[in-house]
Amino acid sequence: MKASVFVGVSVDGFMARIDGGLDFLPEGGGEPHGYEEFMRTVDALVIGRNTYETVLGFGEWAYGEKPVVVLSSRELAPPPAEAIVQHMAGAPGDIVAKLSAEGIGHIYVDGGVTIQRFLRAGLIQRLIVTRVPVLIGTGIPLFGAIERDIQLKHIATRSYASGLVQSEYEVVT
Repeated sequence: MKASVFVGVSVDGFMARIDGGLDFLPEGGGEPHGYEEFMRTVDALVIGRNTYETVLGFGEWAYGEKPVVVLSSRELAPPPAEAIVQHMAGAPGDIVAKLSAEGIGHIYVDGGVTIQRFLRAGLIQRLIVTRVPVLIGTGIPLFGAIERDIQLKHIATRSYASGLVQSEYEVVT
């Protein structure tokens, strides 16, 4: 199974404010930067409970008809009627094995802790990181402490008129 990350961060490496706020990220519907094309390649999303609750606050379900697996050991808030949500708990390797057995071939992993757990487990193959031209000083880092170096192979870097700079990497195993 292929697992990818597509995420926006401040130039100082934060994917959200300490309170989970995303107000520094560009509004959806702005300048295209490959998200829609990326989403067409994805069979399902794997997100943590905090990311799920943040997305619920957007008002409109952000993932359309894509199946979304929410990782949490606690009960989840009810999903919107149009959402396809599956609740799971467990180690990243177990989650990948279950999804693979269900015929899922490519997952989009999102959410700070979830991304970090899947990276540490060696389950991410592709990282697409879009840097937003802002410094926020403190927040939830994209990458937390790691036990070993994770080597990356640079695939491409694209810049956009808005100042976004997007880099794509392959995780070297």
